[in-house]
Formats: sequence, C-alpha cells, structure tokens
Amino acid sequence: MRALLIRHGQTRGNAAEEFIGSTDEPLSPAGREKAENAKKDPSVKRVFVSPMLRTRETASILFPNAEQTIVPDLREMDFGEFERLKAADMENDPRYIAWSDCAGLEGPPGGESRGDVASRAVPAFTDALRGCSGEDAVFVIHGAVIMVLMDVLGEPKKDFFDWWTPNIGGFSVECIEKDGSITLTDVKRIQF
Repeated sequence: MRALLIRHGQTRGNAAEEFIGSTDEPLSPAGREKAENAKKDPSVKRVFVSPMLRTRETASILFPNAEQTIVPDLREMDFGEFERLKAADMENDPRYIAWSDCAGLEGPPGGESRGDVASRAVPAFTDALRGCSGEDAVFVIHGAVIMVLMDVLGEPKKDFFDWWTPNIGGFSVECIEKDGSITLTDVKRIQF
C-alpha cells in the first residue's frame, strides 16, 4: 500500500518562522490560497488528520469528499517554552543552542523530544495504516511529525533534517509490513 504524508498549509506562525506546535491556529490567507490553488483529489474517501485546525482545514480543501479521521497522537511536536518564538531571536539563548545542537534528541524546556514524538506518533501512524485494509492512505499532519515518522520508519536512512518538508509538501511512500514492523520505502517527494 502507498501512503501520502502531507504537511498542512501555511499558518501565520509558519509565515513568521515561529515554532508552532501546540498553538491551534488556522491557515493564513496565503496558506488557504495556496491550498485552494493546489491540485484537489475528490477521489480520496478518507484522510487521517491531527486534531489541529490547520490539518483539518488543509484536508478539507485538498480532499473535499474525504471523511476525516482524527488521530490525536499525530499532533505536532510540543515546543514548550520555544512555542511561538523564532530561531533567529534565540540564537544566543544557551537553551536553544543546546536543543539545536542535539537536533531535538532532547526536548526544549517544557517540550517534547524527537523520542517523545516517536513514542506516540509511530504507533498511531502504524495503527491507522493497519486499519486501511491494504488501501492507500492519506495523512495531512505536521512537519516535525513527518520528519520523525520518516526518520524512524523510512528507508534508506537519512539525516533527520533531510526529511524536512515545506507546507503542502511531503512524501509518497510504499508501506511494507514485515514481522509486525512497518517500513516506508520507495520514497518520493511531493508538492501540491
């Protein structure tokens, strides 16, 4: 089975280059316009989304006939004390430097590490796939969650930051289950 992992459309915070994780903001006017100008797929009958408004709005626009299945554990990484802050404004903050230097292996103050996200998102993703009964699956989720899923499940292995994707971009992957584990192979970048 194939799966599409799509990052939601742009929000005001994304445009401002802020860390937006737990903040539940809608698509910005520019994000909505880009989604509306993207190719729609009315044939998709179900799309998995996080509970966040930005994923649900994007899915409604790109897949207008799809039923949305909300998967709470596919929500964005919690950036803790860095929520709504810009990297450029924290470049001299030792806490930000430490977090950046370890590529998120440790969480930001009060937030989640990559491992924390993986511990909730990987099982939620694999459970959703198994519920598809072999049919292709579409996920409209978040940038850090996609990066974590691809880092943990993707083949061939790459640097964590190689899995970054822009808004309304992502990956088309082949999902292979063997011995109870899922591997994401035949990875193709997509951009709507």
